[in-house]
Amino acid sequence: MAGHSHFDDALQYFTDAARIMDVPRSIEKLLVTPVRQLKVEVAIEMDDGSVQVFDGYRVQHNSARGPFKGGIRYHPAADDDEIKALASLMTWKTAVVGIPFGGGKGGVAVDPSLLSSGEVQRLTRKFVDQIHIVIGPSVDIPAPDVNTNAQTMAWIADQYSRYHGFEPGVVTGKPLEIQGSQGREEATGRGVALCSRWALEDLETPLEGATFALQGFGNVGSWAARVLAGWGAKLVAVGDHLAYLSNLEGFDVPALVDHVSKNPKRSVQGFPGADEISEEELFALDVDLLIPAALGGVIDVDVAKTVRAKVVAEGANGPTLPEAHRQLIRQDVQVIPDILANAGGVTVSYFEWVQNIQRFSWERSEVLTKLEKRMRKAYDEVTRLAARRKLDLRTAAFILAIREVGKATAMRGL
Repeated sequence: MAGHSHFDDALQYFTDAARIMDVPRSIEKLLVTPVRQLKVEVAIEMDDGSVQVFDGYRVQHNSARGPFKGGIRYHPAADDDEIKALASLMTWKTAVVGIPFGGGKGGVAVDPSLLSSGEVQRLTRKFVDQIHIVIGPSVDIPAPDVNTNAQTMAWIADQYSRYHGFEPGVVTGKPLEIQGSQGREEATGRGVALCSRWALEDLETPLEGATFALQGFGNVGSWAARVLAGWGAKLVAVGDHLAYLSNLEGFDVPALVDHVSKNPKRSVQGFPGADEISEEELFALDVDLLIPAALGGVIDVDVAKTVRAKVVAEGANGPTLPEAHRQLIRQDVQVIPDILANAGGVTVSYFEWVQNIQRFSWERSEVLTKLEKRMRKAYDEVTRLAARRKLDLRTAAFILAIREVGKATAMRGL
């Protein structure tokens, strides 16, 4: 959207909560302004011998509660405004789930699908060459995000180690072979599924047979679908960058996961036995649960007006614009905000970091039990505050987060 600022949207949610809390304007400014914003040029030699230069970013928003923490995304639309917005969301997200980290985010403006694996590796290593001085296990800990994965994190850890020695805790979301954590890959999607289940239970809607529609079938969407389907919910519509499909009988989720993994374009496109629908139709379906798990800014006011789901669980970061959020609340839609719904990823990233620091690993069952316990505590705190103060869940989550970050900032002093 031309002229549209992601940071202004994130700021709007912060301001709405801060005004309810009577936060002094000077403290407001302190809490929203990033500590450091780094822009670097990432020049690499392409396979054909030509040289290309990509813009890379790392924004460190707030470290009052611990080291900066946040993903690195490879996307052509990545820019300083988007990365700044996402870094601020990480500050509030880690505070909501009570994890001792601050907020950071990084990215490179690139479409990795147009690059060979070798080119992506060179890009990643060159990016680390440019930012290694501002990251580290006690400073700033990146993780996977849009179009990056465990392999990307392995390259980052390896390149970082060339400068600083063996330090697996510099990034999370690594492969198990190099000190990744059990349960990390599924963590974000599982967290979305857990919050969705609790919200539906609060609305006295049994999960067995509940219907859900899903936008985005990458890591987060596919895991949320697997977990929810395993509990008896029915995926009736799914869409991604290439196709939107519906099957009112319910998709066979494991078969769909298999189809996407074998599809060279990593898409649900061409999955048999489904009807093609439009993106607009997916958002307007009469379902119990809607999960936007692709990119930010997909639910504007016009889309919000068509939403008939009881619950919207934000798998993506910033999928709902502020005006659209207010519209959904007016329609009595329960919105589980991104800073709560998708905090499972950073929660297990924290567990991975703890294991790396201790040079010790936990079993998957232990990781998932700890994840559920922490997510449940955060969900209960947010819903209790919302009920007590008659607030929507997003405003309640921001109030809790601002309170924690504000207290830590005050304790540390200026």
